[in-house]
Amino acid sequence: MNARLPLPLPPALLESLGQLLGERLSTSASVCAHHGRDESIFAAMPPDAVAYARSTDDVVAIVRLCKQHRVPLVPYGAGSSLEGHTLATQGGLTLNLQQMDQVIAIHADDQCATVQPGVTRKALNAALRDEGLFFPIDPGADATIGGMCATRASGTNAVRYGTMRENVLNLTVVTADGEVITTARRAKKSAAGYDLTRLFVGSEGTLGVIVQATVRLYPLPESVMAAVCAFPDIHSAVEVVAQTIQLGVPIARCEFVDTVAIRALNLYSKTGLPEQPHLFFEFHGSEPGVREQVAVVQALAQDGGGAQFQWSGTPEERTRLWEARHNVYFAALQLRPGCRSVVTDVCVPMSRLADCVTETAQDLAQSGILAPMVGHVGDGNFHVQMLVDASVPAEVEGAEALNARLVQRALAMDGTCTGEHGVGLHKQGFLVDELGPAAVAVMRQIKQAMDPHNLLNPGKIFTFGSPASQPSAVGH
Repeated sequence: MNARLPLPLPPALLESLGQLLGERLSTSASVCAHHGRDESIFAAMPPDAVAYARSTDDVVAIVRLCKQHRVPLVPYGAGSSLEGHTLATQGGLTLNLQQMDQVIAIHADDQCATVQPGVTRKALNAALRDEGLFFPIDPGADATIGGMCATRASGTNAVRYGTMRENVLNLTVVTADGEVITTARRAKKSAAGYDLTRLFVGSEGTLGVIVQATVRLYPLPESVMAAVCAFPDIHSAVEVVAQTIQLGVPIARCEFVDTVAIRALNLYSKTGLPEQPHLFFEFHGSEPGVREQVAVVQALAQDGGGAQFQWSGTPEERTRLWEARHNVYFAALQLRPGCRSVVTDVCVPMSRLADCVTETAQDLAQSGILAPMVGHVGDGNFHVQMLVDASVPAEVEGAEALNARLVQRALAMDGTCTGEHGVGLHKQGFLVDELGPAAVAVMRQIKQAMDPHNLLNPGKIFTFGSPASQPSAVGH
């Protein structure tokens, strides 16, 4: 399991892959460069070649060839990772799964759908439009379902509908040996053996290649209402969220957006909101139920200093609001043209959320780094996007120091180093801080048992071998 330095791909492997895939194998420098970058600040780490799979049989053959030639293999979806998940740290082959994009079956009566890994969340919901159902998990990017499973994705709806952990019924996975396994049936629950589905959900491509997923669906709500409310300060806004959750109000979405992020949205999406901390709400249910939820939350917000409640009842208004929220990452980049982002997220218990967010805002203000802060605060999760000049080491180091302090603050509050971005390359040391070396050792044992040659997405979650052989921190 020692770390492997990048080596040229064996000619015999390229020949076999060429016979299997034809034009769906590329060694083009531009194609490899595209697959060697993501939304993180890490230096480019391109693979030596990119293979495009269209079927499970393709994946099986590719995995077996990589095992035969001891070549690293990196599964790839939409490439929207924020923590370096899809970077080829040791070269090798990137396996692009975007062409496996079929909705295999919609089981409307059972409220679930089976899809290939390249289906995106928006494409799935488009296919569900006439069924009266929807898939609620919505990370900011139009990510693929396979990638969302691999990173245990979340999003704005998690406070009501949960994350991918709760919404995947089963997976079909190609293991490092090239065997095809199915982790469960379509039943809503099972007590049969180890929970293999949850093992692969969040494994970041290090244990197997996901080639099919069955996910939960939900009925479209009878009534939907969205609202935006400004607050005098961050602590007041987040306290209202905590009170809302503690009262058991079943809000569907509850998003915090700080003043810097509001400024970015106003410039990028023309939202026209006052430059103050805001909460974005959405309520789902029957019409009487939604009216009751709205009344309770509005009263809490007014007691907490909230003002200028703006209601969005039409689908067009709601869509505009949530598209603006989902675009906050790209909006923030325009605040400092040419910058790169050091992005981080943590999640803490609701009782500590206001303290964690407030202390983080104070830390950011003292640092002088421009850093919008947003969060899925209905479940205690928030994000910081630190805008830096990646060519200036002092700026990057300052952002990473802020990130370290934020994580330690969250851990001290019994929180986690990442609520939804995952570990990837960026948070490996923090994983040990959070769970302890014994728990991480168990993870390593699982990895070694399932991928003894360390070929599947090597270098992610934790590394094997000497640190010097692993990729250095950041670049541009």
